[in-house]
Amino acid sequence: MSAVTPACQLLERQSENYENWLWVAPPADPWLNDQPGPLWSTDLGVAQTWRERGAAVYDDLAPSIEEVPGAVLFWPKAHALGEWWLLALCAQLPEGTRLQVVGENQGGIRRVLKILAALGLGCRRLDNARRCMLFETRVGRVSLAPDDAWTTFEALDLKLVSHPGIFGHGKLDSGTALLLDNLPKSLKLKDANVLDVGCGDGVISAWLAKQGAKVKAVDSSAFAVEATRRTLTANQLDGSVYQSDVYSALPEGECFGAIISNPPFHQERAIDRGPASRLIREAPKHLEKGGYLVLVANTFLPYPDLLDAAFGGFEILADDRRFRVYLARKR
Repeated sequence: MSAVTPACQLLERQSENYENWLWVAPPADPWLNDQPGPLWSTDLGVAQTWRERGAAVYDDLAPSIEEVPGAVLFWPKAHALGEWWLLALCAQLPEGTRLQVVGENQGGIRRVLKILAALGLGCRRLDNARRCMLFETRVGRVSLAPDDAWTTFEALDLKLVSHPGIFGHGKLDSGTALLLDNLPKSLKLKDANVLDVGCGDGVISAWLAKQGAKVKAVDSSAFAVEATRRTLTANQLDGSVYQSDVYSALPEGECFGAIISNPPFHQERAIDRGPASRLIREAPKHLEKGGYLVLVANTFLPYPDLLDAAFGGFEILADDRRFRVYLARKR
């Protein structure tokens, strides 16, 4: 099948056949369906798609990867996350393994030259088209370790652990702050079963657990799952954290007194409201009678209609012109 994303269109025109190469953090593209080889991705949705077509999949942060002739890294929007991928590949693949890095110009692919030079890795440009660039280097020993990318910061009297690529990396998001400042007093958190969907660095989960809630947290990103676990541990708080496509990891019939969320709506640079839409549409069957869904979203996002359809009504708890906090109750 023909490629549809610019990065894959650039790869499609190469003479390399890429047989059994490792595909690292790739986009969804039909051309990749015809490329034999394993996947390394921390995104649950991508990993599930590749598994369904019978590919070998590595989906954790430090897998034991079988030897491959080469690897292709798709450069992410977050440059610090791209640096982590380079360090991780150097840690997991044998020295001398061919490594190609591809990405869009508007995504900052040109920075790869300086980053590889700083790591002491040579680099050559292979191609430039479709507003993308393709570089090649070889895996080598570097002085930095992937774990060096983890950072900590403090907010809301909590110690938060974060990683490049996580939403709001290294700071408290304004929407999340507005959400936590406006949770209704009628929401009794002490000993309540609460679900945090799209947990990110774990700030919502940790804040809820500190109020005495019994917290379960989910996120589709392996980075977010690990960050939330580390945040809970750093604050000596309890909670369960799972990698999940919205509600997919929850046991059948499990219900909560409240679902609290700052749901994502971006996939790299593209707007993707799919997860947030499923969060709202399917929330009633995961709530106890009288349970609440409380979420924060940018004011331009069209969630009121979804809330009306799922719950038959909603309240606006706060609106600062950038973000709006919604509450809907299962009757």
